[in-house]
Amino acid sequence: MTASDWQGLLKGVPSLLGGLGINLQILLGLVTLGFLVGIVIALIQVYGPRPLATLAVGYEWFFRGVPEMVLLLLIYYGLRQFHVPITPFIAAVVALGLRSSAYQSQIFRGAIQAVGSRQMMAALSVGMTRLQAIRHVILPQALRLSIPPWSNEFSSVLKDTTLASAIGVIEVFKRARFIIGRQYGLALPAFMLVALFFLVLTYMGNWILGALERRYRIPGFEAKGTGERF
Repeated sequence: MTASDWQGLLKGVPSLLGGLGINLQILLGLVTLGFLVGIVIALIQVYGPRPLATLAVGYEWFFRGVPEMVLLLLIYYGLRQFHVPITPFIAAVVALGLRSSAYQSQIFRGAIQAVGSRQMMAALSVGMTRLQAIRHVILPQALRLSIPPWSNEFSSVLKDTTLASAIGVIEVFKRARFIIGRQYGLALPAFMLVALFFLVLTYMGNWILGALERRYRIPGFEAKGTGERF
């Protein structure tokens, strides 16, 4: 790289960081959507009546089976074809969030089932309703157990945010391509810098989730792989 290449890269860093901020906003939106919908789908699969549970399984099967890029294009261009005003940013959050909800639902379903049916029976025996038992007994334990596998989902969806560039979101990957378009010699260092950004964010996110897991771990209540704990 020449001196002018380094100068061009340094000038592009603020733009890349600004684009990275867009990725983080997409991440926050899709993770929140995926978390809320994923819990509902998991609860329906475990405790819902058979017709609803079947629909929940179909939902999970569909959104896990369709590629992220196809979902992005379907939601953005599909809704716009029906004259639904939707921005590329919102379309990215919705598409990636719904896909994430399918994966998160399986994380939460496994964690709920790992708590064990005896805890539900014990809660009902002391006068709790089924809803109270789920809210106060089952979910708090299940959410603790779901932190380790949820960290894998975080790492995956963080990188998926770069796909939003396909529908016009000007995030970090798109901005890197703008820089390369002006100065092709910056292709390798620009993409290496973007890779470094995501490596740092992935490490930081997993470190925070690991600390959260240690903070809320209850000795003797870790999943044993049998679905029951005594």
